[in-house]
Amino acid sequence: MSKRPTSEGTCRLAELGVVTALGLTPAENWRRLLAGDTTGLSLRDDLIPSEERFFGAVADPLPAIPDSLSLYAGRNSQLALAAYEPLHEGVMSAISEFGAHRVGVVVASSTACVAEAEVAFRNRQDRLLANPQVNLDTPPSSKAEIGSDFQLIQLEYGGGAELIQELSGSEGPCYALSTACSAGAKSLAVARRLLDLGVCDAVIAGAADSLCKLTANGFHSLQALSKGVTNPMSMNRDGLILGEAAALFLVTRQAGGIQLLGTGESSDAHHISAPSPDGSGAYLAMRASLKESGLGVDEIEYLNLHGTGTLQNDAMESAAVSRLFGEGIPCSSTKPLVGHTLGAAGAVEAAFCWLILANRQGDELLLPPHVYDGQFDPALPSLSLVGVGERKAVSGRAAIMTNSFGFGGSNCTLVLGQGGA
Repeated sequence: MSKRPTSEGTCRLAELGVVTALGLTPAENWRRLLAGDTTGLSLRDDLIPSEERFFGAVADPLPAIPDSLSLYAGRNSQLALAAYEPLHEGVMSAISEFGAHRVGVVVASSTACVAEAEVAFRNRQDRLLANPQVNLDTPPSSKAEIGSDFQLIQLEYGGGAELIQELSGSEGPCYALSTACSAGAKSLAVARRLLDLGVCDAVIAGAADSLCKLTANGFHSLQALSKGVTNPMSMNRDGLILGEAAALFLVTRQAGGIQLLGTGESSDAHHISAPSPDGSGAYLAMRASLKESGLGVDEIEYLNLHGTGTLQNDAMESAAVSRLFGEGIPCSSTKPLVGHTLGAAGAVEAAFCWLILANRQGDELLLPPHVYDGQFDPALPSLSLVGVGERKAVSGRAAIMTNSFGFGGSNCTLVLGQGGA
């Protein structure tokens, strides 16, 4: 029988697991985040034919998928598992307190295990080309044609959520989100709604995305990839770099700790891949998150920018930020450190905001620097970009904001803050 929590209307991000190019633990991510460490990025020539580009890959070894769950095997699943492991004890406590049917799972992704599907298709093509008597359009007649390790569920967005449900033993709502680069942030917004509706008492929420050739070549065809390291808000910016990562939270209705104070969502309804140039969708998402949190613009201490380093994103986002906040709010993009992790980006950057609040030092917040060439684009509205070692003086409970904007004009902004006792 479910034991209902004592605090209604709260949304605590109680536990965190995060793996990025910065490290495999929250502590390692925090240390290298503050230092503006770009050494996790690496030049690779195996993802785009005849091209060498920077990518933010997570260092191996990643945990192996248990044999009993081999159906979900793949790098995306390994990233999700690595992010889940630090949550497991807290999840078991939530199941014990509320019942397995009251613990939900919402896991976002934009890739699933596409990399493993690429191998399967290549295996099939090689085998069929070696036998010219077989029609290439013929469906595979055996798993030997595609590789014995490939399962269709690996290619489905719901596989990551199912994996986490199986690992945790939860029995509540379980589903996936795939709204491009806003998906990870939206998973937390959905978790908040599941709590507010009384459907769940705890939710495992977040996202995982792994590197693959399909995504790399897709962005390359859009001419959106930087020739070097992404350079957000610079007059010399020339695109983004891709990364892989996973971040998962245990979200509860407990008071105190670090709270998800507000969420804001909007749709540009402008273009399938380009944002609305005036930043109106981004502005609406930020304003909506403030309204839900009950905070004013002067109560936000720091803003994590979407900050992709593309010409269009930085132009529209700086316009939206300037419209809402003016020039004063400290802000930075963390994508030059880990790459743009696509469907995972919103969850990963919420994790970075969580770490800022969790590592508060007295009346100061330590802020992640905006790493770029220092040549701010004079055509953009002025922003207060964070330098290495910069701190923000705060009093009382601090609140910070993070932006995530995706293809199709899918926008989501989150406000995180310190809760009361």
